[in-house]
Amino acid sequence: MKMNSLQDYIDRLNQLNFKEMYQNDFFLTWEKTDDELEAVWLVADALRFMREHNISTKVFESGLGISLFRDNSTRTRFSFASACNLLGLEVQDLDEGKSQIAHGETVRETANMISFMADVIGIRDDMYIGKGNAYMHEVADSVEQGNKDGILEQRPTLVNLQCDIDHPTQCMADMLHIIHEFGGVENLKGKKLAMSWAYSPSYGKPLSVPQGVIGLMTRMGMDVVLAHPEGYDVMPEVEEVAKKNAEKSGGTFKKTNDMAEAFKDADIVYPKSWAPFAAMEERTDLYGKGDFDGIDRLEQELLKQNAEHKDWACTEELMKTTKDGKALYLHCLPADITGLSCEEGEVDESVFDRYRNPLYKEASYKPYVIAAMIFLSKFEDPQAILQKLEENKKPRIFE
Repeated sequence: MKMNSLQDYIDRLNQLNFKEMYQNDFFLTWEKTDDELEAVWLVADALRFMREHNISTKVFESGLGISLFRDNSTRTRFSFASACNLLGLEVQDLDEGKSQIAHGETVRETANMISFMADVIGIRDDMYIGKGNAYMHEVADSVEQGNKDGILEQRPTLVNLQCDIDHPTQCMADMLHIIHEFGGVENLKGKKLAMSWAYSPSYGKPLSVPQGVIGLMTRMGMDVVLAHPEGYDVMPEVEEVAKKNAEKSGGTFKKTNDMAEAFKDADIVYPKSWAPFAAMEERTDLYGKGDFDGIDRLEQELLKQNAEHKDWACTEELMKTTKDGKALYLHCLPADITGLSCEEGEVDESVFDRYRNPLYKEASYKPYVIAAMIFLSKFEDPQAILQKLEENKKPRIFE
């Protein structure tokens, strides 16, 4: 995907149809066409190219990017802030505890009140099954109506920074990393990717990463294997998405309860812990009832259940069974590292150390992916905007 000039990116964009992305949101990767996904990766690379060549990418003189994180975050929080700044937007974090939301303000009212000068709203809401993505749609619908009613001068773009179903900014960044590592999308057909559950001493990690991975990587003609112990299933509807994607792309999608089987001859491995879908549904129901004793009980049950599968770990021995013993190791970070961050975890310290730099590089694509999602939504002719930025040649750093 990396090209020699900005014009190369523009020429490729001219061959794609992504007009529906204009003034639209980004919720789930499988709602986007192949051309639209490629456009995101191309613009992300183009923006990175310009920054590396000291060309300013500020396309806004003013405006806000509103962030709302209902779960802890480091990489995604700073990636969203970096993306907004890259384009010239300032970031304002919405702290629900310090807002009128705590006093019963409606979603519609909050969405409009924060959006008078907002160009993008980024939301992370991944804790409760059936809630996060639905909330994002409610916010998007509210600002859409506010714009139609003349309350908002512009319609803010909504970017899903992780919900209960998908983590599109993470998985799109993962995919861009894979594309660069393997020298292009065209080289991914037939490559085996193992999306595997791995042991963690904590409980309740979201399903959105494994679901996002199987929902996106199956688009590329890859042989995707979802591995987990019995009982650690993901959403069945996302599995159906993966099956259909694989059929359409000429790849495959398989499931196994054997981590070793998944890793054997794999070109890419993604060992990560997640909570069982059924348990996440139960937790959502308990929170809805305000049954905090039930939540504590469920947590203890899940920790005990996790402990039965400590052998599900990315070890040096297991990595040796991958393609030439050199599979690309992926993780959304932070990883539970055996002997470092925990006594027993997802990955051996020696494995993690060997892939540390590629992992950090993987994470570095996320700000550009988010910026590209915003860019494609805000400009009807993004190629022309890229051209103008190059012609202006305004330096990001004065020399």
